[in-house]
Amino acid sequence: MGPGASGPGAPEPSWQNDPAWRTEPYPGAYGHPAGLEPTATAVAPEPAVPEPAAPAPAAAAPKKPGRDRYLDLLRSIALVRVVAYHLFGWAWLTVLFPSMGVMFALAGSLMARSLNRPAWGVIKSRVRRLLPPLWVFSAVVLSMMFLGGWNPTKDPDLGGGFQAVLHLFNYLVPVGAPPFPWQIGSKSGLLEQTWAVQAAGVLWYLRAYLWFVVASPLLLWAFRRAPWPTLLAPLALTAVVGTGVVKIPGETGNAVSDFAVYGGCWVLGFAHHEGLLARIPRYVAVSGASLVMAFGLWWASGHLGPDGWDLNDIPLAQATWSFGFVVILLLYSPSWQELPGRLARWDKLVTLSNNRAVTIYLWHNLLIMATVPILDQLYNLPFMESERASAALDSTYMIWMFFLVWPLIGLAVVSVGWVEDIAAKRSPRLWPNGTKKNGTKKKAAASGGGGRRRG
Repeated sequence: MGPGASGPGAPEPSWQNDPAWRTEPYPGAYGHPAGLEPTATAVAPEPAVPEPAAPAPAAAAPKKPGRDRYLDLLRSIALVRVVAYHLFGWAWLTVLFPSMGVMFALAGSLMARSLNRPAWGVIKSRVRRLLPPLWVFSAVVLSMMFLGGWNPTKDPDLGGGFQAVLHLFNYLVPVGAPPFPWQIGSKSGLLEQTWAVQAAGVLWYLRAYLWFVVASPLLLWAFRRAPWPTLLAPLALTAVVGTGVVKIPGETGNAVSDFAVYGGCWVLGFAHHEGLLARIPRYVAVSGASLVMAFGLWWASGHLGPDGWDLNDIPLAQATWSFGFVVILLLYSPSWQELPGRLARWDKLVTLSNNRAVTIYLWHNLLIMATVPILDQLYNLPFMESERASAALDSTYMIWMFFLVWPLIGLAVVSVGWVEDIAAKRSPRLWPNGTKKNGTKKKAAASGGGGRRRG
């Protein structure tokens, strides 16, 4: 379980709040014109006036587009993969499903849609949704570090004094890398000595997300005027800064590298929203994406890091593999307004994970480590004195960690997830999975007058 990066964008307002639509009722029948009274003088009958035809019923108003459930499903899969990667550390997971590239692409698509409104208001909204959940997390983690004996003013890596305090500002606004001790506590403590690295290491994603949000108005402007150069420029930048051709030292270099590696996926979100991908013949796009992915694997094979095929250690391979993978996912995007077939059984969990994506991402690594002292209590049970029982627990320990971390994440969602609602200026909700308070969802009425239905 390493501090390697893998992780969410801030969720948009919940898809289930789409406004309802109503079909206009049929108009009432028109009356017939009155007949002529008979008279003594024969009068030629007037020609019959044709009865006006009843107008056709008014068409239902088009439904306002809501959340794309296919994109929501992808985000949920990405979050599960992030948790699994940080727990098991399996390098092949970065190839099987490049979660970070997928999440940045989804966030880019939503950002492009939001930028139909004034840019400054959109940026403020995104930053406002991001910071309060970060502040709650930072308050807990910094308190644990300080109680563990860490004094940032005496940390030689931070320069000491006021300069060290400035570094702590990144726990409030993630414009740079937040500082943390590489070793803290003792080996006999509740958490391992590198817990701070694991807990704070995930904050790189929030830094990259913040910079993408701030740069999005300019990136979208450039994309609309020169789509292909804007789309491919991050890959070219990665080839320069991610391969050592140009070396930028320290955290500045890491920030530039992250921006380059995942910039192509972010701009692919623009391309998806603007319809550029839909205008390319599918066989051409798939063939091109496959070639880019093949290049990524070829490059990785010659630049394997300490963890082998872990693409997080190979920037150019990560950028190209994620880029091609995201192109194929977005090309086949079905734009579901509700999950079809058997996927519908996961509807509530998909809704919940999207409404609490920031909370899940921020807390999952710390909660993975929290499973260890809990599971260690099993060794104190009477039947665990058996060598066979103890060996069985040893061999399945990581699996038990995986199953235990999800209830802990659920507790985090209930305990602090509502901060995401406050940040989004919504009423706080403990478990926002799309279910009404009475445990049911409203269904469309079967009457001809039309009813309400949810997206």
